[in-house]
This record gives sequence, structure tokens and C-alpha cells, in this order.
Amino acid sequence: MSATAVHSLWTTAADPISKIDTPKIEYAQLSPTLIVVGAAVVGVLIEAVLPRKARYYTQVFVAAVALVAAFAAVVALSANGYATTKSGIAAMGAIAVDGPALFLQGTILLAALVGLFTFAERRLDPAAHGNRVDSFAAQAASVPGSDSEKAAVKAGFTTTEVFPLLMFAVAGMLVFPAANDLLTLFIALEVFSLPLYLMCALARRKRLMSQEAAVKYFLLGAFASAFTLFGIALLYGYAGSVSYATIAQVVDGTVPEITPALADTMGNDALLLIGAAMIVMGLLFKVGAVPFHMWTPDVYQGAPTPLTGFMAAATKVAAFGALLRVLYVVLPGLRWDWRPVMWGVAIVTMLGGAIVAITQTDIKRLLAYSSIAHAGFILAGVIATTPDGVSSVLFYLAAYSFVTIGAFAVVTLVRDAGGEATHLSKWAGLGRRSPLVAAVFAVFLLAFAGIPLTSGFAGKFAVFKAAAEGGAGPLVVVGVISSAIAAFFYIRVIVLMFFSEPKPEGPTVAVPSPLTMTAIGAGVAVTLVLGVAPQYFLDLANQAGVFVR
Repeated sequence: MSATAVHSLWTTAADPISKIDTPKIEYAQLSPTLIVVGAAVVGVLIEAVLPRKARYYTQVFVAAVALVAAFAAVVALSANGYATTKSGIAAMGAIAVDGPALFLQGTILLAALVGLFTFAERRLDPAAHGNRVDSFAAQAASVPGSDSEKAAVKAGFTTTEVFPLLMFAVAGMLVFPAANDLLTLFIALEVFSLPLYLMCALARRKRLMSQEAAVKYFLLGAFASAFTLFGIALLYGYAGSVSYATIAQVVDGTVPEITPALADTMGNDALLLIGAAMIVMGLLFKVGAVPFHMWTPDVYQGAPTPLTGFMAAATKVAAFGALLRVLYVVLPGLRWDWRPVMWGVAIVTMLGGAIVAITQTDIKRLLAYSSIAHAGFILAGVIATTPDGVSSVLFYLAAYSFVTIGAFAVVTLVRDAGGEATHLSKWAGLGRRSPLVAAVFAVFLLAFAGIPLTSGFAGKFAVFKAAAEGGAGPLVVVGVISSAIAAFFYIRVIVLMFFSEPKPEGPTVAVPSPLTMTAIGAGVAVTLVLGVAPQYFLDLANQAGVFVR
């Protein structure tokens, strides 16, 4: 073949019609996520470059500044109208910048900031060989109980890598509820799940239990991710696109042009129904709804407690945000198919979480089953399929996240010789030994139970009201019964703390640094403010309750 023929081949192959457009990225609209990702990358560099002594303070400083800056960026975007009038799709259709996305991102960033304070706490454990220690393993790579671990403890090593891991997890969580196509959704899911799997294995005490929790979480999480990915493939096969808006149009039958290939797959409802079911299953796993809840109690019990608090709060916020967007933006045309299924899931989740929690003897497992019951209550708002349903879910998530982090922060304070005293019998008489800590924990338990004048009551009331107006009255009845069952075991813990005799060999309450005090104080403040004067925040959630499509 002559040189000219070859030349003509490759000049026509580089035809200008098929050139790839330069991606157009709206950096300002994506700034909250970019700031957090930047901080995570800087955190990795700090681990590589700085001497061991300087890492802890630098990491905490970088993470805190980034979270505050990212929250300021969210507030600025909202103030500029991106939550209401200017809401739109950014990053070539991959990310939605709208009210629900910004509200949930703000909630996640604040929860992460409060969680960061509990991660950085170094005064609870007695100093090891003259060095202050935190809740995380001295050296993650060493085998529990081995000589290398003892040497690492003696040398005063600490796993400061948890801070960049936390930032990567937060970055994934910021993208997850804002994702506007299925591939972005999946990548965000992996970006926030993988750091959590790692951090679950890093508890300083009870290392084997912690590693067992991490393996369970990783294996079950991998299953859930595989289901999600398979569902994405089926939905792509059905609609010929991964974009939320396009899939919604194909489901509704309002797609502008139907190609012969699309006409072939559009008639195949099996692809649509099985694909949608698999994606929703993956999201329900992250939320911890029955029957996809099996990982929750073991992981909550085995993971380091600061991480448990952060994970229980922030993962729920991100996953419910993504679930709302998938059901309301992608699958509104399938409402008659997914609503009955969600009814069933919500009922089983509310009752299952509340009933099994009664039998628990470990405070972290009790809070895990309580979080499963709360997932059921939030699902009642999701089922409402009204604007009030969306705003009530947003409000509940904001209220719930701070109560949860505060409650787990209190759990880190109650200690005996083996570390945290999580067995309920050891909490007997805590109210007489340290009344303030017991009173604060009682406030959090009353909020979980939904007692008036706490944020839990305002949240439950909003969600149940939206569900009742959305035609889900029977669901509200089940919710109220579940709340009554749940109130029993919360109040049982309060009775145990205040009306039992303290045991002489009972645990002590460690005196925390200002970091944990701030975290607990923030939890109490939010609980009381949202309980006594919720209207401003309900209005805020109302304004933020409209999805862009």
C-alpha cells in the first residue's frame, strides 16, 4: 500500500465530525467536593513527607479547615440561588446542583466536622509509654498481639492515615446524593465505601473483633456493590443511557426520538424492573434497611467507636439522598411498582429494628438496631412521594445525624480496664457516678425515642405527617407502634443509669479533651434547638426539597 493511501486512511479516520468535545466543568458549583478531595490528597502527602511527630496536628488542622471551607462553599452556593432558581446539572451531566444535593452536602460536612473531633480525641485512654493515644491501632499492618504491635505501641506510633481516609469517604458521600448518572453514583459509592471498610479494622482495643467487623462489612458491601452494578447494566440495556433524565423519559415514554435499537429494548420490562430493583437493593443495604441490615450490628460493635458514630450518621444521609434521587428523578414512572415494595421494607425495618433492639445487652449493638428502626421511619417519608415527603426526610436526616454522633461520643467516655465498657450491665448507676454524662446520654436517648421538645420528635412528626398526607396512613400506625416499642428500651437504659446502684468495680467516666466536649455539645445543642424551634429548619428543608431534572 502506498504512503499516500495510508495517509488518506488516517486523515479520514481523524475526521473532524467525530472529535471528542472538551469537557466543560463548572468548578465553582463543584467546589465543596473539590475542596474535600484536595484535602484528602494533601493528607496523603503529609503522611509521606512530614516526620511522625508533626503528622497528627497537621492532619487534624488540614481536615478541619477543609471541612469548614467546603461547608462555606455549600452556603455560598445556596445563597447564590443554586438550591432554588439556578439549580442545574454540572460536570457534563454527571452531578446535580440543586436543593436536596446542597442540603445533604451541608449536613454531611457538618457531621464530618463533628466526627473529626471524636477521631482526634487523645485523652480517653491512659497514656501508653508516655504517649497520648487515640481510638485507632498503633500500627494497622501489625498482627494483633504480636511483638511488632507491642513495639509500635511502645514507640508511640499512631495511625494518622485515618484523617485522609475520612476525607476520601466524605468526598464520596458528597457526590453520592448529587450524582445525576448511574456511573457517577457507582463511583461515589465505591469512593466512600472503601475507606470505611479499611477504618473499621483499625480499633486500638479488641483488634480481632474490629478486623472481623471489617471483613464482614467488606464482603457484604462487595455483594451489594455487585448488585448495584448489575442493576446499572440492566437499566443501561433498557434505556440505552446511564443519565437519570434520559432513563426517566424512556420509562415515561416521553423520549424525543426512538431509535430501532431503543424500540427493541423499551418493550422489555424485565430489564427495567430487575435493574431498578437491584439498584434500590444496593442503596437499601447502605441505609441498613431490613432484610439488608445483617452487617449493621456487627460492624457498629466492632468498628472504632468514633468511626461508628460518623458512619451511622453520614452514610445514612448520603444513601437516603441517593435513594430519594433514584426513586423521584429516575423512577417516578414506576411509582406503582416500587411503592408497595417500599411499604413492605419500611414496615419490616421499623418493627424488626425496634423488636430486636429489646434483646440487646451491648450499648453499641442496641444503637445499631435503633439505627435500623430509624431507617424504617425515614422510609415512611420516602414513600410519601410528595414535596413534603422530601423535605421531611431532609430534616430527619439532619436531626438524626447529630444525635447519633453525640450518642457514640458519650459511649467513648465510659471506660474500664479493657477500654470502652459497652456492656449494658456496666452502665448501671452511671447517673450517680457522673450525673452530667448520664444526663447528656439521656437527652440523646429521648431524642431517639421521639419525645417532644427533642429533634427526634420534630423529625418523626414531619415524616409521619408527610406519609399520612401521601396516603400511607396504615404505615404511620405501624410507625407509631414501633416508636412505642423503641421507647421501651431507650427508657430502660435511662432507668438503668439513674435508678440502679452503682457497682463498686464499675467503669469510670474519662475526662475528654475539648474536642469530644465540642462534639457532644454540638449534638445536645442541635437536639434541643431542632426540638424546641424546628420551624426555621423545616422551612429550609422545604425550600431545598425540589430535585432538578
